[in-house]
This record gives sequence, structure tokens and C-alpha cells, in this order.
Amino acid sequence: MVIRSPRSRRRSAILPATLPTNDLPGLDPAWSRLIAVVDADGITRTFHLLDSGATADSLGTLLCVHGNPTWSYLWRALVANPPTGWRVVAVDQLGMGFSDRIGEVRRLSQRVDDLGRLVQTLGIQGPVITVAHDWGGPISLGWALTHPDQLRAVVLTNTAVHQPAGSPVPALIKAARTPIMLDAVCEQTQTFIRGTTAISRPALPKSVRDAFAAPYKTADRRSAVADFVADIPLEADHPSMSALQAIAEGVKELDVPVLLLWGPVDPVFSDRYLRDLLERIPHADVHRYERASHLVTEDAPALFDDVRSWVDRLASPAVAAVAIPASAGRRPLGAALSDRANDPASSTELAVVELGEGGRSVTWGQLARMVDSLAAGLLDAGVRPGDRVGLLVPPGADLTAAVYACWRIGAVIVVADAGLGARGLARALRGAWPKHLIAIERGLIAAKALRIGGKRIAAGPISARRAKLLGAKDTMLSLSIRGRGRLLPDYPVASAEAAVLFTSGATGPAKGVVYRHRQIEANRDALLNLYAITATDSLVAAFAPFALYGPALGIPSATPDIDVTKPGTLDAVQLARAVRAVHATLIWASPASLQNVVATADALDAAARGDLQSVRLLMSAGAPVPARLLHQVLDLLPSASAHTPYGMTEVLPVADIDLVELDKLGTAGNGVCVGRPVQGARVQISAFDLAGEANSLPVDSAGVSGEILVSAPWAKDRYDRLSATEARSARNPGWHRTGDVGHLDNDGRLWVEGRLSHVITTAA
Repeated sequence: MVIRSPRSRRRSAILPATLPTNDLPGLDPAWSRLIAVVDADGITRTFHLLDSGATADSLGTLLCVHGNPTWSYLWRALVANPPTGWRVVAVDQLGMGFSDRIGEVRRLSQRVDDLGRLVQTLGIQGPVITVAHDWGGPISLGWALTHPDQLRAVVLTNTAVHQPAGSPVPALIKAARTPIMLDAVCEQTQTFIRGTTAISRPALPKSVRDAFAAPYKTADRRSAVADFVADIPLEADHPSMSALQAIAEGVKELDVPVLLLWGPVDPVFSDRYLRDLLERIPHADVHRYERASHLVTEDAPALFDDVRSWVDRLASPAVAAVAIPASAGRRPLGAALSDRANDPASSTELAVVELGEGGRSVTWGQLARMVDSLAAGLLDAGVRPGDRVGLLVPPGADLTAAVYACWRIGAVIVVADAGLGARGLARALRGAWPKHLIAIERGLIAAKALRIGGKRIAAGPISARRAKLLGAKDTMLSLSIRGRGRLLPDYPVASAEAAVLFTSGATGPAKGVVYRHRQIEANRDALLNLYAITATDSLVAAFAPFALYGPALGIPSATPDIDVTKPGTLDAVQLARAVRAVHATLIWASPASLQNVVATADALDAAARGDLQSVRLLMSAGAPVPARLLHQVLDLLPSASAHTPYGMTEVLPVADIDLVELDKLGTAGNGVCVGRPVQGARVQISAFDLAGEANSLPVDSAGVSGEILVSAPWAKDRYDRLSATEARSARNPGWHRTGDVGHLDNDGRLWVEGRLSHVITTAA
């Protein structure tokens, strides 16, 4: 049944277009224009618009289209400061803002036609970049699809072209479209208008909220607000359904650059609509502003800077990225695991050891069978190459099997540190949109409470009844049974995506970092080379991310009995037990872990101290590691050397230094020395200008302070759905801008001085 607008029962007032008369913050009255346009019925309609003005050498026009119940005021910051060389035209649709009130319902197809006639009347020939929000999205896309010769690019913010199958209609829209609410909320009162500006966080200034409501002071000026809501085609027989369907299908053929800018906290156009758009426009650049809501243009102050930068890049010639040579004789991530499992001499040796209550140990042969059978079971359950699989499983055999099973079939693992906390973990996983989720019982409970999507697969000890209750039709065990003996496809190609790993969140909301197989393989090879790791080594991974590296490196690994969200809970006795379990030669631990190990060393007996003598190498990273602490730990590891690799989630390792060299350097020097760049990595510095900005061409000269840039075959592919952040971090093609400040010394060593965000610029 079609919801009819109140105007289908009575005719609304016809009111002429006017110019804004109020002192509206951020809006210059000189931008306002009234333009007379003859519509498809031959009737002259007057539009109000904001216009930054054309120039003789203009590169083109940004055509900005608002939704409901906003108006061209939405785009004031872009009109005030357009991309270099571009004109910005922001239109008020008929019945909206300060354009004509026409006394009748305007359907989607008519609004698309109106926009085309306005563009023609203005004499805009192209190139045109459409910029739109809310229901301005379908309208602008309708124009774009019918004017491909003029279209240069498309920018969309929180909008939709289709109601995804199986998903509920947003509750706010559903409620507003009921006849009683439509009249009372949208027309007779300002409730719908005021509600739209009330959901922004942080709250908008009252003057800005009043400015958005300024064109809609009386009921007869709010007629089109109700019309717009009523014209949302949710029913099959809705008059605008065919027009919207044509647009939804047409966008699949868009071959111009597209930028999607999104506020994921939007109660109307949530991430499901962004996913739908990405399925239709897979080549689009995406940036999600984590805390932004529906009015993302208001909630994310950086949005218009990001639009300007993106448009500027469109006009710039493409710069070739630094070529990274491919390694000869590629070895997939599961190759070492297969080699150890297929070697009779090692197949029965331990591969993964879990310590603590309920812990277990598995051999290389057992682990290989777990991986292969689970991989086949995942395929049988519908997991496909490229599908994202979220993992809420603690370090150990199950997590290792899940990771390598996903990699074996080309699925992409999504891993976020539980240390992010419930809110941070939810934000990360919801942002990555895993299609499947493998989780222990606590993880399944958390996923349900935190509204994390994905088809559930239960891990760990759990009954079938309990798993089903928590939404998991399958378990890792049931899938492994289904997959036993089945053939597997070839390993994924090196260019296939392998993982989305989340940063620690120490410098803002955790960012998803995308890696391809070739980059993780290069990372593995860099670690093998840097630390001379061989099959005779074994690892204690007291730092959760490295608990997964054992099979890739081809060495046994043990995970101590600690809370992975609290590395400081590792004590000396637990460390010694983990070392004994695999006769470990390598330890990777965070500084927090090492501090507690030293603090609890008195609990070690003679046998435990003897076990620790097998360790040849201690690696610690993730935070500054004081030399004094390393000396204290080495008192417990008499055969070990201590190294502190420098890097970040986006690229690790970058540089490395051992304690011997740190001692030689002492406390002299500006900053903390993190050593020389590791083999295969390059480091350069972008020096500061007088304004304190690191915009200089990168150099490797000694003594130059600025932002640290890194290039390595194992550097990230990109940030996930953070195109603006990625553009800033990779504006030097082939290099990652770390956000750290430092310099190189005369011996090629890198010194880290602090963070770019902490630079203070003085008057001098």
C-alpha cells in the first residue's frame, strides 16, 4: 500500500522563492541567487541556490544536492572554500530551503529532471562532480546517469539507492511515514526538522540548528518535508519505485571516480546502506568517520578538507608508486606448516602449546590436519575467497587453525585486540563488516550484545544447543568433521587480501589495516632474516599478535597462561613454564609483560631459572623499552641478546637495535634510538617547514628532523574504508607516513623524537 502525502487530500499553499534574511552562521548572503527555470510542464519555477562563482579558468563545477529536511546550508563550508579552481553550486530543491513552494507533491523522477533543467539554465557544461547527502543521493545520481558526458566524479554522503534485502526499514523512517505522524511530525510541527539536527554528536550549536530550520518556520513552508518522506519508495507499487530501481541498477555502470563519506552512527542510513553501495560501486573510495551520525557534514569537521583533497588529486597526474620487487620462489603462508607436517622427522613434534587451564598441545601433523579439514569445512559452509572472517578466539590451537584455514582458502581474517575494550572492539569489527564470525562462547555473547554482524561459527568447548542459542549453526569441530578428506583449491595468489588488522587505538579510534598475502609473506621473510630464525628455534609469544607467527615461520610456539588483554599479568614463573614447554629460544613480549616478569622473579626456583637459559633472543616492542628493564630481564636470560624492533601495525619491523648498541649510545642524542633500518626497509625524513608542517620532499640526510617515512615490501596495502587517512599517510607514493617525528644520525640510525601531533610551533 502506498503512503499518500497529506497533500493528496488538500492542496498546499503556493509560496514564491525568497532569499535568506537571517544572519545565518557560516553563510555569506553574497552566495545566494534566485534562478528561474522552466520545468517539464512548461511552468516557471524559481530555485534558490548558493554559488561560489565561476572563474575564467574554472576546472568545473561541484553540484551539491541536499536531502530531507536540510537545504543548501548543508554545503556552506564547501561554498566558502571550494577545491582549487572549482565552482561550487548548492541548490535548494523545489519546496525546500528558500526555493518555490509549488503546492504539489514532487516525485523522484521529477526532481531528477528539475536538477537537469537547473544545470542547463545555469549554463554548466562540465566537468561536473555531484556531491549529495540523504535523498539528494538518488536525485544527483539520476542526473549523473543521464549526463555521462558532463560527469567527472561522484561524492556521496549517508544516502541509499536500495533497501537491502532482509533488512528492516529504519524505524525512524517507518514511524515518520505513517499518515498521522507524517502530518504531525513533518508538517504541522518542526519535530522532524529539529530531530534531524538533534542527533549530531557533539551537539550542534543552537545557532546552526536554528539555521537549518530557518526556511521551515510555518506549516505551509514544510509541505515538501512531508512529501519527501512520503516519496520514499518502500512499497512495490510506489510511484517512485521504478525510478529508484533504475538508479540503483544504473550506478553499477558508473565508470568515474566515486567517493563515499559516511557517518556510521546514523540511525537511518547505517553501514548496511554503505555496504549496498559498495557492492554496486566496488571501485569507490570510502572513508568512515567513526563517531559521525546522519549529518556527517556537520559531525566530521575534516570532511570538506577530505573532499577538497580528493578533488585536487583527480586533477593531478598519477604518480607511479615505488616499485617493490617480488621475491623469487614465493612460499605461501602455510608452506612451512605443510613442510613440517609432511616431514616424518617433525610431524609428531609439538607445533602449538597452550598453557593454563584447559590448555592443549598439538603436533605439526595434527595442526596441518586441523587446518585442512577446517578449510574444507568453511568452504562447505559458504565461506568464499575474499570473504571477511572475524575472529574472537584467544591465542592457541583453535585460533591458529582458524587463521591458517582462512588463509588456505583465500578468506580474509579480521583481527582486533581485545584490549580495545567492548566499545572499541565493536567499533572495529562493525567497521570491517565480517561476513562470518568465528568466536568462543564469550565472543558469541559479546557479538550479540554489541550487534556485530556475520554468520556465526562457534569455537572452543560449547554444546550444540548453546551454540545454536547464540546464533551459531556450525562449530569449528562440526565443520572440521565435514571437511575431512576433501580436496582443497590452490593457495590464494600473492595479491589476494589476507587480513584486516586493527591498530592499538593509542592515537585515536583503532584503524583497520589491510594486508595482502604477499605483504605478510614478506613480513615473515623479513623476520626470518633479521633474527636468523631456523627450524631449530622455538617461540614464546607473550604478545598476542605474534602468537600466530609460529606456523608461518615454521617453528613451535607456546602461549603463556595470561589474560591477552592484560600483558602485565605475565609473571616469571609463567614465562619459565612456557619456555620449558617448547624449549624456547625466542621470546616476544611487551614492556608491560617484562616489567612484571622482573617484579616476580623471586618466585623462580633453580629448575625454572635453568629452563630460561635456552633463550637466545628477547624481542620487545609496542612501547618504549628502557635499557634498565632489558638488563634486569637478561639477568634471568643469561644466554640471550635483547632487541627492540621499531615499527607499527602498518609496517613492522622498520628498524632494530640491540642492548649492546643502546648501552654504547647511552643517553646522548635527541630522542630514542631505534636502530638502523632492517634489510629491505627504507627510511626517509620529511623535514618541517616554518609552520611546523612536514611537507618537504623526503630525504635521507643526517640530522634532519621531521616526519618519519617508511617503505618496505611488508608495509600495509591500505587503511580499510579510511580513504582520506590513507591518502594522507601515502601522499608520497610507495611510502607510509608514520606520524612519528625523528631523524637519522651520521651512522644511519633512526632516532624517534615523538609524535607529529605533539609538535609545538612557536612565534619564531
